[in-house]
Amino acid sequence: MPPYKIMIVEDDPLIRSQLQTLLNGNGYVTLTPDPLADIADAVKDRQPHLLLLDIRLPGESGFSLCSKIRTFSGLPIIFVTSCNTDMDELNSILLGGDAFITKPYNTAILLAKINALLKRHYACGQEESLTWQGAVLHPESSRLEYQGRQAELTKNELKILVFLFRHAGRICSRSDLIDHLWDNQLYVDDNALSVNINRIREKLSASADRMASKDAQSSPSSSCRS
Repeated sequence: MPPYKIMIVEDDPLIRSQLQTLLNGNGYVTLTPDPLADIADAVKDRQPHLLLLDIRLPGESGFSLCSKIRTFSGLPIIFVTSCNTDMDELNSILLGGDAFITKPYNTAILLAKINALLKRHYACGQEESLTWQGAVLHPESSRLEYQGRQAELTKNELKILVFLFRHAGRICSRSDLIDHLWDNQLYVDDNALSVNINRIREKLSASADRMASKDAQSSPSSSCRS
């Protein structure tokens, strides 16, 4: 696989330069869009594998950007910020962040978190695609394709479908999916899984009218017991 691309969204030019030097020196390709630019569009256009995101930006806040990006991408997001209250960290989790590191950061810890997230998130990327009855799941780009139609998936939607595609034909319990999705993370609402499953069903319906065919009873998404 080519070197991972990491996008740095940081308005302090010195910190941005330091991060760029650190990451380039460790084999990563860095992308440094203007923090006043449309970051969501930059993520769509340049397809980074991971995002380092400050919270206090001169334009839209990091929290708002994270929430917006999560509507179309499941890429790992690490908040690297001087905001260090418990509420800041909680908000980063609730809005879809994968890690939270405060400035001044320990470079060894930052690199370890980046490496762990990339390995965990793109482990399924070792398989270029997963297929089920004509549907093709592309884990690396968070896309589901069926008969030429595509749907972009959020981080949790992708993780659910990867799990279901890999266990196609078998019954997946609700607890199995919850363990796979959230491990030991806190702040998981009891209805979170149901909400994600319903969103997946809506996307399947919108992207391909025939996904719910005569074989629907044996499809991956229908084999999950709720």
